[in-house]
Amino acid sequence: MKKRILSGMRPTGRLHLGNYVGALENWITLQDQYYSFHFVADWHMLTTDLNHNDQIKNNSIEIVIDWLTAGLDPEKSPIFIQSHIKEHAELHLIFSMLVTVPRLQRNPTVKEQVQNLGLGNNMSYGHLGYPILQAADILLYRADKVPVGEDQVPHVEITREIARKFNALYGDVFPEPEPLLTKFPRLPGLDNKKMSKSLNNTIFLSDTPDIIQKKIMTAYTDPNKIKLTDPGNPEGCVVYAYHKTFFPENIDKINKDCKNGNLGCVEHKKDVAEKIAKKLQPIREKRKYFETHKEEVENIIAEGDKKAKKEAEITMNMVHEAMKIG
Repeated sequence: MKKRILSGMRPTGRLHLGNYVGALENWITLQDQYYSFHFVADWHMLTTDLNHNDQIKNNSIEIVIDWLTAGLDPEKSPIFIQSHIKEHAELHLIFSMLVTVPRLQRNPTVKEQVQNLGLGNNMSYGHLGYPILQAADILLYRADKVPVGEDQVPHVEITREIARKFNALYGDVFPEPEPLLTKFPRLPGLDNKKMSKSLNNTIFLSDTPDIIQKKIMTAYTDPNKIKLTDPGNPEGCVVYAYHKTFFPENIDKINKDCKNGNLGCVEHKKDVAEKIAKKLQPIREKRKYFETHKEEVENIIAEGDKKAKKEAEITMNMVHEAMKIG
């Protein structure tokens, strides 16, 4: 039997190239190798965006449309909404008894978020404990692997610790899932900072060719390369990073031409914009269909919910039997 994986994304709306490179492209490849579950992590949105819950439902539909148009197959990879499967909450409650507060406070990702978001002493219990909810998400489907970026590896380790402790106390129920690191590093935003919707430095999978070209023309390049004939430094150039990520077949020539002053930034930007627009064309075409057939998207989610619910009930029956409670 195929090993299992589980992956999720918070419903922040339409996906951008960073989401595609950092996670989605990898999911699509893995769905032929593993039995995959993919969920919209709407409860996780509440940890940092509690005041915009009115946008979660629409954003959930948007993110699922991007998954489908990029190539996730709901027959291979059930797609569901986290909050539709209440067993996530029950298992989260049980797991919260197995982890100490100091252990959660040592999580480097949480420390970074506290600093970046300026939370100080205003962090909620739910935010501190969201790695426990992630553990429930993963172990509810008895996942063997978890596709994650490097920043999420500490969370997977907490999941493994919880699985070990539960199994030691009550008997073997859960596997100890291992992280599957994504293939590519983070893709920089147009301004050479982290690609983020909040920074308005993204290229969306749904952007039209005209929009892509306008955005690429603003992209950060080597500030010392002013004229075409000036020798450039490709490392640190956003356009070069996009070229290297998506079209690596001629990257050695691009590197050489840039350094020798044979390739201008404007020419390079136009070329990369055209290539990216062409690469995203099939996704844009599929999106047009789903945007006018959202009832089909909702049906796909409903079918995914059923499959997820079935697996969740099996797991919780195992938990109840092991704990002799519930």
